[in-house]
Amino acid sequence: MFDMRIVPRLRHLVVYLGVLCASAGIAANAEAITITVVGVESGSYSTASVVLEFNAQTNTLTFTATNTSAITQPGSTSTITGFGFDLPPLGNASASGLNGFTGTQAPSLSSNFTFSDADLGNVPHGFNSAVLDFGFITGASGSFSGGSVNDGLLPGESASFVVTGAAFAGFTEALIANSLFVRFQNVPLAGGSGGSDVGVPQTSVPDGGASAMLLGLGMLGLATLRRRFRR
Repeated sequence: MFDMRIVPRLRHLVVYLGVLCASAGIAANAEAITITVVGVESGSYSTASVVLEFNAQTNTLTFTATNTSAITQPGSTSTITGFGFDLPPLGNASASGLNGFTGTQAPSLSSNFTFSDADLGNVPHGFNSAVLDFGFITGASGSFSGGSVNDGLLPGESASFVVTGAAFAGFTEALIANSLFVRFQNVPLAGGSGGSDVGVPQTSVPDGGASAMLLGLGMLGLATLRRRFRR
């Protein structure tokens, strides 16, 4: 004969399972985040907005960058000529950093960036200790500090990029976002940058600890309920 006293326990079990599934879904599917990038020396003369999203299940990073710099000086445009990522910890024993990434730029009429997983050289303007693990650069120099203004992003222009690689394993969306460097060329001399600059996230992007905590609480509640049900 069926014991009706089990029904409330089964109902609680179903609720906890629902919470667990929902929290797992939140943790696995991170939402895109928007990063404000500002030049470390030229400030508001060199700015960008980057919408970034990382899928940890497929180890795929996608981001769209828009040059938000204001044209304030005749003949100077603060053009973006490179994007680089130095995944934590800062620097690497190898000059080429972590390897095994592949990347592409979405078709663009206004810019032409080339993906590189090789040694991209130093990051100027105070970041000489950084070692870029991968990046998108312009021109034929092969380095992040170089770049071609004619192939870069002018103020008001946008471009989208995709990067994949098993080396992303273990990194979160926030860690990747905070490792971004943006190279600006043809910067107004009035910004005190000497004609070029490097932009970084204006503030650190917080990690998605809330999702992980929710998942943990759901699992803890489920384990507790299972013990009570067995009794």
